[in-house]
Amino acid sequence: MSILEQTYFIRKIHPFDNLTKTQLDEFAQNLDIEYYKKNHVIQQTGEQPDKLYFIIKGLVQEKHEEEVMSIYSVNEFFDAVSIVENYSKHTFVTAQETICYTLSREIFIRILHENNQLESYFFQSISQKLNANISNEKNKELANMMVAKVKDANVHRAVIVPYTTSIYDAALTIKKEKVPTLLLKDDLGEIHIVTDSDFRQKVILNRMDYDDIVGKISSTGLIFVNENDFLFNAQFLMAKHGIKRVVVKNNEDEIVGIIDQISLSSFFATHTFSVSNAIEKAETIEELKKASQSFIKIIRSLNAKGVKIDFIAKLINQLNQKLMHKLFMITAPQELIGKSCLVVMGSEGRGEQILKTDQDNALILADDCEIEEEKLRAFTHDYTEYLVDFGFPRCEGNIMVSNPYWCRRQKEFKNLVFSWISNKTGDDFMNLAIFYDAVCASGNKDLLNEVKEYIFKVGASTQSFYMHFAKIITSFNVPLGFFDGFVFDSDDKEHKDEIDIKRGGIFILVQGIRSLSLEHKLFKTNTIQRIMELNNVGEIDDEFKQELIEAFNFLNTIKLKSNLDKLDAAKEINNYINPDDLNTMEKDLLKDSFKIVNKLKKKLEHHYKLNYV
Repeated sequence: MSILEQTYFIRKIHPFDNLTKTQLDEFAQNLDIEYYKKNHVIQQTGEQPDKLYFIIKGLVQEKHEEEVMSIYSVNEFFDAVSIVENYSKHTFVTAQETICYTLSREIFIRILHENNQLESYFFQSISQKLNANISNEKNKELANMMVAKVKDANVHRAVIVPYTTSIYDAALTIKKEKVPTLLLKDDLGEIHIVTDSDFRQKVILNRMDYDDIVGKISSTGLIFVNENDFLFNAQFLMAKHGIKRVVVKNNEDEIVGIIDQISLSSFFATHTFSVSNAIEKAETIEELKKASQSFIKIIRSLNAKGVKIDFIAKLINQLNQKLMHKLFMITAPQELIGKSCLVVMGSEGRGEQILKTDQDNALILADDCEIEEEKLRAFTHDYTEYLVDFGFPRCEGNIMVSNPYWCRRQKEFKNLVFSWISNKTGDDFMNLAIFYDAVCASGNKDLLNEVKEYIFKVGASTQSFYMHFAKIITSFNVPLGFFDGFVFDSDDKEHKDEIDIKRGGIFILVQGIRSLSLEHKLFKTNTIQRIMELNNVGEIDDEFKQELIEAFNFLNTIKLKSNLDKLDAAKEINNYINPDDLNTMEKDLLKDSFKIVNKLKKKLEHHYKLNYV
């Protein structure tokens, strides 16, 4: 290959894309090419390596004794860690005929210390690399904010009334329509504007007659912007003209709304506060539905701004619970108020559901709650249907308040818990796992806490309970394999060459941490909070704690990124990702994350002696 081709090859591989032009040229000029047959040992455990390898063609396995630790393929490199430490911890063997570029250790180490970004990368831990990659990707996505359109923001509905409308009637219209401004149209067709502040400053302070014409307090000379124009242009126009709002038109030159500074600020700050406020003030189902439709905009905005996945999940979870609480208060029969507890479970209960995937909810009734069965079933049916209309899909397992199995009195839930723990079937343990993640979304939370305390009590009385509960993870395999680094389900034709990142990574981590948390009788439901609590009680050490948190965040970040792309392409969101859609570094970090999941799995197998259960 020519120097130009070698330079292009190296530049494609992270973190070598951070090399300066001079450093890149020196890399390329000092590369050699080496060929190896299948099963050739390139580097032995215990050796002092003198080369860094970049794979042009073929596969290389990293082994510890006979166990394959990792796989390296085209456009990947190995083993920088051995070069830095001047000691090879593992053996590297070709899995097929392989061609590599090689770079001497001397040149690599010298340039490593000359380049701060390169040095920082190779001296980071796995958890630090995961964290750094997430921040790097978010910075790239920040540019998306610059192409946001006016229609993407919270555009207030345009309400147009005659110029001669009385001040009193105009004020009533503002209140009725719940808009901050009114547009007025005079006999010549000219548009004027009047705001709520005009009523305060011009009407009240001047003691104007309420029957006077509202046009007298209006303003003219409006600035217009098209709904498909860039949002930053609307912001520029406001700053240029010293105004607080502009009128929005569509492509047919029709007025469709008004956007103000608050809307702009809300959008660039993800307008979380305004949505939360809208939920609190909502008095109708339709108002709640409108507020819920803003959630995806918040998610996209936070994601583009580089906000970490756990914070996005926490924020969206708070909005979801606020929405469900308000829906409950609007629709629930009076008999249930104070005598029931609406709970959300599963990923929603753990505060880890970001995009709306399904409903996992239940209703615990106080034992002395007096409500007719028919009335109760009508309410739970309607509640589920409202959430479906809001964009929360039905749960395929029918884990919803509309299912009588998940709507019962507290003593009946305790009986359920006893049967789940005693029967020890897969379905029983899955139901218990889902319920253990429950949090109160509305109502009397003591009803839920008492049932959870009962779980701890009954579980502790059964010696083999925790082992059977944790054994669920043995049914799930981490998709890390021998060939291209990942294992695919050959029987799944629909998702060929894709990985179920939930089954192969997220679930194992969640269930593993959930098992240890249940054994330690922790009330926390969020996985990261559980990891931190397990660290506090000495179950996991500081380094493993950080690895688990960063691996969990990375897996969820990759899943969210994939599903946002699917939404953009009008595809159904799911748990599948295609590794070919990831860059080289993301593939590497995905493997690192799966290694951490495997490490947790092995800990649980040893801790609970799962091979003997």
